[in-house]
Amino acid sequence: MSKFWSPAIQSLVPYTPGEQPKVLDLIKLNTNENPYPPSPAVNEALCSFAIERLRLYPDPDSSQLKQALAQYHQLSEDQVFLGNGSDEVLALAFMAFFRQSKPLLMPAVTYSFYQVYCDLFQIQFRCEPLADDFSIDLSRYSEQNGGIIFANPNAPTGIPVPLTEIEALLQRNRDSLVLVDEAYVDFGGESAIGLIDRYPNLLVTHTFSKSRSLAGLRIGAAFGHPELIAGLERVKNSFNSYPLDMLAVTAAVASVQDDAYFRDICQRIISTRESTVCALKQLGFDVLPSASNFVFVRHPSITGSDLMQFLRERKLLVRHFNRPGLDAFLRITIGTDAEMQTLIDTLHSHPQLAGNH
Repeated sequence: MSKFWSPAIQSLVPYTPGEQPKVLDLIKLNTNENPYPPSPAVNEALCSFAIERLRLYPDPDSSQLKQALAQYHQLSEDQVFLGNGSDEVLALAFMAFFRQSKPLLMPAVTYSFYQVYCDLFQIQFRCEPLADDFSIDLSRYSEQNGGIIFANPNAPTGIPVPLTEIEALLQRNRDSLVLVDEAYVDFGGESAIGLIDRYPNLLVTHTFSKSRSLAGLRIGAAFGHPELIAGLERVKNSFNSYPLDMLAVTAAVASVQDDAYFRDICQRIISTRESTVCALKQLGFDVLPSASNFVFVRHPSITGSDLMQFLRERKLLVRHFNRPGLDAFLRITIGTDAEMQTLIDTLHSHPQLAGNH
């Protein structure tokens, strides 16, 4: 710790991302990456990119991608915001909307970056407990607040919130922003984007990292009323006017335009998820209902840390959250059919699971 650090930074506990190992012979099921490559249209677009253009700054508005997303979601371009990954979009939203006199409300178990942003930007917050079945209970979000945020489907549980419950929340909470983080919505959740025109206090965030296989390019988006987007643009242009580079925009536009590939990949992952859930249940695991590209599981007789270590020793990486209430669970990303079969076969070799079929 340096004496030159500001006081707020000295006490800050940063977000811990999933491990990115340096060796290549591991099956990586720990960071919810897509096991399939981006659309072939992305490869074609990047291969034909005129490299001499990189001497110039990119379009600060990423207008080509805004237009593509607006058309895709049947919105106007002034309802679309873009950033360097959804984490940056979320950070800008915290700065733009949640520094209020009343607390930000969020689930007690959700994407842990939310609390990091609150600490970083000195935002007061309150965590609402999950229901007994680990779902988000939006009926609890009834007190006066400076905003509400939750992931749908939630992370790390994977459990979705029905769109009817989101709209009911918006109807009774009209005086503060409601941010729905839809990083995993393409794997079985219901998007709230269709509610934007009716609720000017709704902001929805998306990422290209999961369902579009572009985690390496850092592309995020937000959708909302033009006044909300203008607020985000004001903060962005006070921080970084060029968040998306030319290659990222080129790849993202190509991905959006290849809808058939996108839907096929999402369906393949959903199908693999369902078969994996069945196999895990046959091994005695409790599996929370998932509408994401991962499953959240626990075994009644083996600790989460022991299972994680057992798998790691056999070159399978999964995510373990070492915190009260979650430490029995593993979060397992859905990989290819072959990768998930290796996972199941490996679990079958565990001394306490060998007799399960």
